[in-house]
Amino acid sequence: MSRLRPVLAWTALGLLLAAGVAQSATALRETDSIQPPEAKTAQQMFADAPDGVDPIVTGPVSAAFKQRQKANNCDSAVWPNVPAACYPD
Repeated sequence: MSRLRPVLAWTALGLLLAAGVAQSATALRETDSIQPPEAKTAQQMFADAPDGVDPIVTGPVSAAFKQRQKANNCDSAVWPNVPAACYPD
């Protein structure tokens, strides 16, 4: 019986590890399908502007915001298909 203890201990550790990996994979899969609350379209955000809202910001903005605009191709976006990320928070 003393020879089986290390084998049983390693088996139990392996099962716990496998269960943890499975749980993490399930959690990641679930979060991929959930849309963030800020996933509104520009048309929804500016419902009172039927002709659209220009996403060009004329004031000072952070470098991170400029990168976000570039990543979302905001300069070539056409209303109503303007990503919400093009507008400042």
